[in-house]
Amino acid sequence: MLYVGTAVVTRSDGRLALGRLGALCEQLKELNNRGYEVILVTSGAVGLGKQRLRYRRLANSSFSDLQNPQYELDGKACAAVGQSSLMALYDIMFSQLDVTSSQLLVNDGFFRDADFRKQLTDTVHSLLDLRVIPIFNENDAVSTRKAPYELLQDSSGIFWDNDSLAGLLALELKADLLVLLSDVEGLYSGPPSDPKSKLIHTYVKEKHHSKITFGDKSRLGRGGMTAKVNAAVCAAYSGTPVIITSGYTNDNIMRVLQGERIGTVFHKDAHLWTSIKEITAHEMAVAARDSSRRLQNLKSEDRKKILLDVAAAIEKNESEIRIENAADVADAEEAGYERSLISRLTLRPEKIASLVKSVRNLADMVEPIGQILKRTELADKLTLEKISCPLGVLLVIFESRPDALVQIAALAIRSGNGLLLKGGKEAKRSNAVLHKVITSAIPDTVGGKLIGLVTSREAIPDLLKLDDVIDLVIPRGSNSLVSQIKDTTKIPVLGHADGICHVYVDKAANINVAKQIARDAKTDYPAACNAMETLLVHQDLSGNGGLDELIAELKRAGVQLYGGPRASALLKIAETKSFHLEYSSLACTIEIVDDVFAAIDHIHHHGSSHTDCIVTEDSEVAETFLRQVDSAAVFHNASTRFCDGARFGLGAEVGISTSRIHARGPVGVEGLLTNRWVLRGNGQIVDGDRNVTYTHKQLPVVA
Repeated sequence: MLYVGTAVVTRSDGRLALGRLGALCEQLKELNNRGYEVILVTSGAVGLGKQRLRYRRLANSSFSDLQNPQYELDGKACAAVGQSSLMALYDIMFSQLDVTSSQLLVNDGFFRDADFRKQLTDTVHSLLDLRVIPIFNENDAVSTRKAPYELLQDSSGIFWDNDSLAGLLALELKADLLVLLSDVEGLYSGPPSDPKSKLIHTYVKEKHHSKITFGDKSRLGRGGMTAKVNAAVCAAYSGTPVIITSGYTNDNIMRVLQGERIGTVFHKDAHLWTSIKEITAHEMAVAARDSSRRLQNLKSEDRKKILLDVAAAIEKNESEIRIENAADVADAEEAGYERSLISRLTLRPEKIASLVKSVRNLADMVEPIGQILKRTELADKLTLEKISCPLGVLLVIFESRPDALVQIAALAIRSGNGLLLKGGKEAKRSNAVLHKVITSAIPDTVGGKLIGLVTSREAIPDLLKLDDVIDLVIPRGSNSLVSQIKDTTKIPVLGHADGICHVYVDKAANINVAKQIARDAKTDYPAACNAMETLLVHQDLSGNGGLDELIAELKRAGVQLYGGPRASALLKIAETKSFHLEYSSLACTIEIVDDVFAAIDHIHHHGSSHTDCIVTEDSEVAETFLRQVDSAAVFHNASTRFCDGARFGLGAEVGISTSRIHARGPVGVEGLLTNRWVLRGNGQIVDGDRNVTYTHKQLPVVA
């Protein structure tokens, strides 16, 4: 059963919202074709009638009539006029879709009559058997309603509005599901216009009933969200599940039936699905911040011990970690995931050993927090210090790789930051067990809430709104993931959307060196963000055989080649659709350029400022390339695959950044730190600078 509210049926000026109604009818036709039995309860008659009668009165008014204030239109007259227009429109729209609809007008008192209720049920079942869509509406024109709708546990009483009518009919006709369409996404914890209000995905009466603040009712109807919630609670706790969602999105009905988690669900067993004391995204972030401040207050050796304890805990629980990981891998294989993803997902013994080693390496590094970076004497006995400190709370969203959780958690502990982690669903068990093992090693003086594990994808939008608590978002994943996050948050985002990495082979290159670099950059890990996606070749190599050797080397490695305009014409290969293309597979683009300056221009125009390499024996050309290519990492005679935190000696990395503010390139502990200023004085005051002699003398940094 479906209910569509007045705010969905009509526009802000009272006219019918034809586009939304058309999309609604198309979805109902699709459901009808699939064999669903669909019942529609609709509002809108009063609003539509009011709009039409106002127009008619204006058309028939004299000049003197227009000078006098207009009296309020009678609601029952509006309902009588609007009902025929509303149903005529439904009939026309459904007829165009080759669907038959029917009208059933009911009053609040009808349901007191048992014979009526039986006849109503029989009629509706007959219509459904004939594949006819019954359309219900309250007959406001002759309604004798005198009391407001009250929550009932059966369908024996009156109703107050079309929201409650929908709930009543859902029980009476034993509907499998009731969908209430509104002008907002669902039920919020407060008025939807309030930025602090959060969408409630699952309504738990014991949790939410006394904590929700409702906004204004519908601009045209009598109901609003209060009426919808009352109707939803009545129907759900009597056995019919209910979902409140937006009618402004053209495919929400289909999405609900496909199992997508949209809107707010009401169900009598909802209290069994979610904890009544479930921690909110904001509470999780605040807890991580508080724990991080306690972590920063520890002595350096105590923070080091936490990391050593984490490493020991991973070793001790390796068998449990591998059991949970094996279950994730089995599910991924059954689901048909690509081999590259399964490879990233699998925690082999050597990978776990490598993680343990990296955690211990981080523990052994020089203490990064509280380092004096600069000391300046501002004036006599007035000393200013620039000191390293943590950023605060990090939100890291990553895909596929459970080993990333260990690296990121270790980096957060070493840098004194609070951390919220959201991993991919394919590594759900692996992430959960790793999180449990790591947090168990964190002492109570800091608290395991230092590292929070976000298990619901639906929590991400709420987290991305917490710019007052979360200081940095680090997405590690696909282009679409990074781009989406950047577009939906005010929190600074550290990362890269694309990994369009280039290798330029100069005319002065050692061709054997060039072949092995190109092969490694493309084939060592094709799905990595630092893999080569475009090979640029100096034009002279097309005439001396160097280009042919490069192509032969890549083809032997199984690389599929696509050409730019010059290369495709010369080599007779398929032309690439775009130079800005990240294949993430055994494929790459090849193009011929005039010289190093043309290569630099190409990289600036089509690259992503990630990692770019030149292969040449000409040191002057190499320096030109290294100096002018504006990327996070630029290499000379070395594979782009070296752009990695562990290979750079950072211990681990939270990701690679192509931004130009704060950290750039592989981001380790230093990239998770900022600084603050500490001024030590002896009672000095400014007083218009009359008695202050500034020296601005640089002082030696004392550890």
